This record gives sequence, C-alpha cells and structure tokens, in this order.
Amino acid sequence: MSTHDATAAIRDGRAVLGIELGSTRIKACLVLADDPATVLAVGSHAWENRFVDRVWTYTLADVWAGVQGAYADLAADVARRYGVPLENLAAIGVSAMMHGYLALDERGDLLAEFRTWRNTNTDRAASVLTELFGVNIPLRWSIAHLYQAVLDEEPHVPDVRLITTLAGYVHWKLTGRSALGIGDASGMFPIDPARRDYDRGLMKKFDRLVSERAFGLRIADVLPEVLVAGQDAGSLTPEGAALLDVSGVLRPGIPLCPPEGDAGTGMVATCSVAPRTGNVSAGTSIFAMVVLEKPLATAHAELDVVTTPVGDPVAMVHCNNGASELAAWVGLFGRFATVGGGDLDPDEVFEVLFREALDGDPDAGGILAYNHLAGEPIAGLAEGRPLVVRTPDSRFTLANFMRAQLYGAFGTLALGMRVLENEGVALDRMFAHGGIFRTAGVAQRFLAGALDAPVVVAETASEGGAWGIAVLAAYLSAPADMSLDAYLRERVFADATFRTLEPDPEDVPGFAAYLTRYRAGLAVETAAVAAL
Repeated sequence: MSTHDATAAIRDGRAVLGIELGSTRIKACLVLADDPATVLAVGSHAWENRFVDRVWTYTLADVWAGVQGAYADLAADVARRYGVPLENLAAIGVSAMMHGYLALDERGDLLAEFRTWRNTNTDRAASVLTELFGVNIPLRWSIAHLYQAVLDEEPHVPDVRLITTLAGYVHWKLTGRSALGIGDASGMFPIDPARRDYDRGLMKKFDRLVSERAFGLRIADVLPEVLVAGQDAGSLTPEGAALLDVSGVLRPGIPLCPPEGDAGTGMVATCSVAPRTGNVSAGTSIFAMVVLEKPLATAHAELDVVTTPVGDPVAMVHCNNGASELAAWVGLFGRFATVGGGDLDPDEVFEVLFREALDGDPDAGGILAYNHLAGEPIAGLAEGRPLVVRTPDSRFTLANFMRAQLYGAFGTLALGMRVLENEGVALDRMFAHGGIFRTAGVAQRFLAGALDAPVVVAETASEGGAWGIAVLAAYLSAPADMSLDAYLRERVFADATFRTLEPDPEDVPGFAAYLTRYRAGLAVETAAVAAL
C-alpha cells in the first residue's frame, strides 16, 4: 500500500487498533480494516510486574500509564509516517494476559491487589474445584482465585460485584460494558462448548459450595458476559476515549470487538483456530494451544481445556516461565561483550548466542537449565529457583550452555505436551510465535526437536498479540456467514510467507535425553525451593 493510500485510510477512519497488555510490554498495532495483514503503525510501552507481599501484581496506575503510553507512541508513529492525527477508527480490540483476579465493588473500585496468572497460592482452592467439577482447574484461573479468597475469609469477598481479567477490565473502562471473549472467559470458569457460555451445572455446584462461607455470592452475578469473535462488544464512550487518548483527539463511538486473552490472539496471529492445528507462544510465559477434534478422555493436571475465540475446545499447556531467564543470560553476555570492548546491540547478542547453540551437542552436553523464576505447577514447584546444573563430566561449552538454555525454555512445555501426545491428539501443524523465534531457524528448530513435529513460523511471528487482536477487531466487519478460520485463511494469511522446519533427526533423541535428565533433576529444583 502506498503512503498516500494509507494516509487516506487513516484520515477516513478505515484503520483498526489492537492493544495487548503483555507481561513486559504493552503493544499497540494499527492495521487496515479491509486488509488487516497490512500493519500501518505500531507503538509500545515497557512495564514490569511487581512482587509485593508474595503476590505477583501490577498496579492500576501502571495499567493506564502503559495503555496511554502505548497509544501515544502509536499516534506519534502515525504522525511521523503519515502526517495526520489519529481521530477516528473502524474498530478497536483489547487483549491481555489471561487468568488472574481483578475483583471490583459496586462502584467499580478494586477490592484487592490485581493477582496475575503468575501466582500459585491457590492450590487448595484449585484442588477442591478440580475434584468438584471433574475438570482441571489450574491455579491461575480466576475461579480458583475467588474461591481461595473465600477459603481465606478475605474481608473483600462480601463486596465483590464483578470479577474479570485484565483485558476485561480495560474493555469495561473503555466501553462501560462488562464482557469477555469466550477464549478469555474460558480461563475464568469452565465453558459449555454447546452453549458457548459458562457451564450452568458447574455454576450451581460452585454456588452450593460457597453458600455457607460466602452467603449471597452467586457466580453468575459476578462473571462478565461471554461473547464470541465477530459479536458486538460495545463502543468507545467519551470517558473511554479520554482515558485512552489523553490528548483528546480520538473520537468516541468506535465499536470494540470482544476482549480476548493472549492465548486467543496467539491462535489468530498464527492462523491456528481450526481442529488439528496448534501454536506455541513464547514470552515471559510459554504455552501451547491445540484445537481438539473431540473431548479429552480424562482430566489432566498438566492440561487446561479452554476455547478458541469462537468457542471450539482447545487443550492448553501453560507454563508460568518462558524466555525471561534466557533473556537474562543473553543480557549478561551482552554486558560482557560491552565491557570487553565489543559493539553489539541486543538483537545482535541474541543472534550470536542463538547461532552458537546450533553447534552444541544434541543433548546439550549434559547441562541442564531451569528457567523457573516463578512457581511452575506442571513441574510441581510452588516457587521458582532458576538454576544451571551439570555433572563433572558434562561438556561445558558456550554452545552447549546456550542450547541448554533454549531447551530449558521448552522443558516444562514438553512435559505437558507428552501428556497430550498420550491422549492420541493429532496435529497437522504447530505454529510458533514470539520474540524468541526472531532468529531464524534456531528456537524453531529446537522446538521441532522437542515436539517431534514440524514447526511453522510466519512473518508475523514477532508482531504477536497486538496484531492478533487487531485482526479480531477487523473481523467485526466480515460477512456474517464467514467463519473466523475462513477469514484468516482467505483475508489475512492468503499471501503470508511461512517457514517450516521438520525435526532434525539428531535433535529428537537429543532432546528426549535432555528431558529425561530434566525430569529427574526437578528434585534439585524442589530442594532449592525448600532451602532458599
């Protein structure tokens, strides 16, 4: 698209905005409404979670400073590129990290600190609910946080009038409507796939469970409305416009799509919403989503059952720890290069170290790397202790060290994927996205070896969820009879370039050997948590 045409589209309100609140960056992405594969402008804002009183959290002040900062950065990008203000939009979408707990009173005030997906203090509640419901309720799910607050007799519980996710909260403040996309909602409370709504039978069970401890609490009264992709989710209010754009230029009245979680936007960003497709999203956390052809035979502690943005069931392997520890080591080596007189920018440091890992032994030379900064339920860890472990006879080279770090980023994920494999779940393709895949052919190759399956990376791999939610917002104007899968294949990815890597014959047994040691070495992690 020419600059002239893009300028006209922005001026005429034919652009779509996607905003995603990730764990370390809040990103904004502007796309063309009738061609969402075309990115017009981007913006971002860095932020970090806080560990306060043993709770992983973000303040609401940080939320709004970040959203406003990302939007202002995008608006400035529009002004630089096209010389026009961002006054009107065809649609807006909001996405954020799934799960967690935002509890609000009748005035909309926060009753307790925002508890993110990273918290693992809900083990008692999750265990009770899993047994009661007959489906796995992970520690990070919103219903587990609510029930844990009931069990702990937290004083805010009687005042709860709404619980929601981060995406749901931002959407509510922008539109005045408490609604969630079904994918994000499926990380709050189990979904009935036939009704595309919360499971009524399980809601009744929950109400009976809490009737004596939290008299008057009815879960149906405090959960957001459930919507599927393509449905109207409200419009930007004057107050919402002022909250998003502090300059006062953006007009109200813009339609919004259902807010979605990062898992849903990851599926969209990788064109993997149809059965037998899957994707891996790697960032601060790492998770795999596999769209199911049929229900799982049994409940598994390693697997969540969530949904696509249109409500189809998905098996999710969610790991609290992703690429953060790997990035910390890259930062350390980057600093060493600088002190030694080198002149490499951060991207070049990643490139050099990732390429070095390709020369490592298939099993990483006997080195183990644990990336657990936070607790990891799949690995049985209530808290995290990042470790590098090796035996005296391990082959301690830079190549093996970096391969171990990359393998370690996929270690817990591989444990969960082995469970899915034993269920007989079939995959035609596994897409991967996230910054770790920007260095072509490295993390992608090692993931293929870990999964023993082809891994596909698209050119949009580093665009991530902000682009994915922008696509969902653009889908609002699609023909009513056009499925989301068809829309993605025909309108968004028709001309996309994909890179597919088959598993390397040496990497598959090499990673399997690494994973065997990794599983056994979790005893060291457990001991470290107990001792430190």
